[in-house]
Amino acid sequence: MAEASSANSSPVLTRREGRVLVITLNRPEKRNAMNDPTVQEIGRIFATLDSDVAAIVFTTSSVHFSAGLDLSELTVRDLPESIMHSRGWHKVFETIQFGRVPVVAALKGAVIGGGLELAAACHIRVAEPSAYYALPEGQRGIFVGGGGSVRLPRLIGVHRMMDMMMTGRTFSAQEGQQLGISNYLVGEGEALDKAMQLAEKVAGNAPMTNFALIHALPRIAEADPASGYILESLMASAASTAPEAQKRLRDFLEKRAGKIVPQD
Repeated sequence: MAEASSANSSPVLTRREGRVLVITLNRPEKRNAMNDPTVQEIGRIFATLDSDVAAIVFTTSSVHFSAGLDLSELTVRDLPESIMHSRGWHKVFETIQFGRVPVVAALKGAVIGGGLELAAACHIRVAEPSAYYALPEGQRGIFVGGGGSVRLPRLIGVHRMMDMMMTGRTFSAQEGQQLGISNYLVGEGEALDKAMQLAEKVAGNAPMTNFALIHALPRIAEADPASGYILESLMASAASTAPEAQKRLRDFLEKRAGKIVPQD
């Protein structure tokens, strides 16, 4: 993968910062509204990751993360075509949520509709005070189609998502932090720096640990207790017996590893 996209007209730009791949949504004239070329390019990027990429950060070239679905591109489709179109978006967003590496989103401005669905597919979300969240599909006579009805209720509850879609209610950055949409709320202009710090930190984790957190933890949380316990045992054993884990454990026991201390 190239160090950076060579075509600034591309809806998505990429650049490398060490082990971190930065993906920049780049449709500022449309407030980064999501369209098929944008989603398809994101899918291509995730399908062709270099083997040494250990974390990903989503950011924006605009004052907005994403203002949602680009309604100008809605076309009249019959029912089977419409279903397959939505499933295509599902496939791409699933490669974000259940891919090879952790993904951090740096949020500011509008995080609306399809943009909120994209953010919800990421593992960690960092928001600036300018961020605000909305699901205007209910006001447009449509319904979410990028996995929002699956991911968002797990973050904020069915009742809040229903309120957003039925009434057009928006949540501020502070409200989103309290509800669990964002993991971190930082100062204006600080989201990308914080996201990069977090991405570099998680990139340093043992690969098996990140695999367990991305693929096993969400499924354990949704499983019945008996199934969750056995899956936890399997993942704990797989992680602790990996060579990387054995080295890290030896470093800790032999006092070569740092201690856990409070963080700001």
